[in-house]
Amino acid sequence: MNIIETENLTRRFGRNEAVHGLNLSVPQGSVLALLGPNGAGKSTTIKLLMNLLEPTSGTARVLGVDSRQLGEKEKAQIGYVSENQQLPLWMTVRQFLDYCRPFYPTWDRALEATLLKQFALPEDRKLKHLSRGMTMKAALLSSLAYRPNLLVLDEPFSGLDPLVRDEFIRGVLEVSALGEWTVLVSSHDIEEVERLADRVAVLEAGRLKFNEPTDVLLARYRRMTVTLGESEARLDGVPETWIEMERAGRVVRWVDCAFDAAKSEAECRARFGDAACVAQGMSLREIFLTLARTSRGAAAEVAS
Repeated sequence: MNIIETENLTRRFGRNEAVHGLNLSVPQGSVLALLGPNGAGKSTTIKLLMNLLEPTSGTARVLGVDSRQLGEKEKAQIGYVSENQQLPLWMTVRQFLDYCRPFYPTWDRALEATLLKQFALPEDRKLKHLSRGMTMKAALLSSLAYRPNLLVLDEPFSGLDPLVRDEFIRGVLEVSALGEWTVLVSSHDIEEVERLADRVAVLEAGRLKFNEPTDVLLARYRRMTVTLGESEARLDGVPETWIEMERAGRVVRWVDCAFDAAKSEAECRARFGDAACVAQGMSLREIFLTLARTSRGAAAEVAS
């Protein structure tokens, strides 16, 4: 079952198409990272899902309901934390939690107490007197305490110091271990996202490039290195899946984005003979940067 499912979801702002024909699915129980450069359409997509914006065309279904028809029943099952979230700053932490609690029948007081202690939130201090990190933890607590079926995090780590980021992520991980739920997180902090996500979707100029399990993505990307012998190597007509090809002296490097041990070894042998070919794993951040550079290069070629 998919908790989120979009079909040809599109949103235009004047002549600018922020999201184009998006077909995105988020399976129940998964933690999906929505990645992309600035202006890729990540926040617009989340706003469409949360019914903060209406689509120009296409549809989105969240918890089995058209996003434009999300009612109180569905909203009580969704947790939402955004970098631009507005909180009642005049309230203390305790007043804020007391205010939120009646809206959610599934609110767990024991979990609330656990998270208050874990996040070291001062209950008697007004939200306006908290640091940004503490404020974000208060927002997260208010979204976790009722055990939502869907948790949406829109750039939640922006401006947070490393310690607060770690506490934030541990809070999400610990609560997710208590039961099956679904998380959609959009962030530029890819190292942090990699700790959370078991699926990755990448947007580029409002278009979905791929959506796949994190382990599958990490398995199919390798940084390849060959040190040539005396014979010359053929660097023309390489497979389309070999990108960022470069040569420095007798060393040839590239990224294989469809790595398969047997097939890749055979391709290396056919092209480079007996030269040793070394395959090195890549982090999610390295893969993302490779994709960004490749896309920028392709855009520059089109523009020229």
